[in-house]
Amino acid sequence: MKPTPVHTASYVIAAALLLGAVQLKLVSALFAGMLVHALIHNLAPLLARLFSGRAARIAATAIVATVVVATVSGAAFALIYHLKSGDTAGLPRLWAKLAEIIDGANATLPAWITKRLPATGEGIKATAVSWLEAHSAEVQDIGRKFGVAFVHILIGGILGAMIAVSASVETPDRKRLAKALRERAATFHDAFGRVVIGQGKISLINTTLTGVYLAIILPMAGIHLPLIKTMLAVTLIVGILPVVGNLISNTVIVLVSASVSFGAALASLLFLVVLHKGEYFLSAKILGHQVSARAWEMLLAMLVMEAAFGVAGIAVAPVYYAYMRAELMRADLV
Repeated sequence: MKPTPVHTASYVIAAALLLGAVQLKLVSALFAGMLVHALIHNLAPLLARLFSGRAARIAATAIVATVVVATVSGAAFALIYHLKSGDTAGLPRLWAKLAEIIDGANATLPAWITKRLPATGEGIKATAVSWLEAHSAEVQDIGRKFGVAFVHILIGGILGAMIAVSASVETPDRKRLAKALRERAATFHDAFGRVVIGQGKISLINTTLTGVYLAIILPMAGIHLPLIKTMLAVTLIVGILPVVGNLISNTVIVLVSASVSFGAALASLLFLVVLHKGEYFLSAKILGHQVSARAWEMLLAMLVMEAAFGVAGIAVAPVYYAYMRAELMRADLV
């Protein structure tokens, strides 16, 4: 069936919005909004027995907002408590622990490296302060970007909630372009949901393999890491986030490994590099199956988007390709 001018316009607008989100660095806002919208959309039917359509969505919004606020607040309070507790003894204990790690690395690193490393906690502190002073502009820029990303996520989540609540209000007199754009949005929502399910499967596999490494392989080598359950929980939860989730979980695992020994940190880093190189192909296969695409198609989409937009391109590639394929199938073109 030949597309009408209205449908063609809706496709062009949808493509411009999606590419604009990447170009304007609004991917975090887009994903936050879609995730909140999906949560409310799936939670509202469960509350429909207690409330009417609009009230159920408002109740679902309140529940999602409460969970998010409670999680963020709990994490902040836990961090503050951890830094102030007697077990950690604050930053002085941290500097001393880092000195222990470097001291343990002296036996494995070449002499030309170890002679450049500070040997005491005060030395590490002085080196850190000196580096921060020399790179203050870069540090401020990183802080600014982090703050902007946080605001984008917050606004995206709020917009997703507002759209989910307003979706319960029927508008029978919509014009043709509005109806076509609503169809595009519904198709994108479905594609996003499919990719999230696939990402959840990948996260589960990733967590299982990481658990085998942390709880079985390392103890067999005589290395016992603390906080194994916490690290696995973090890996499972943040693994749903493309790319960024891996960065978060990897950082946590390497830092905890470094608290034991330099060798443990090096082994963990090597394991994670190998794991995620393999996960790159596994993701293509699982996500491809989830959206009825071949693994090579998804892998090619990720490769092209990474070349065009960098890390953000890898993050959006599965969702964007799933959406594009869904639209092509809807038009009976593939």
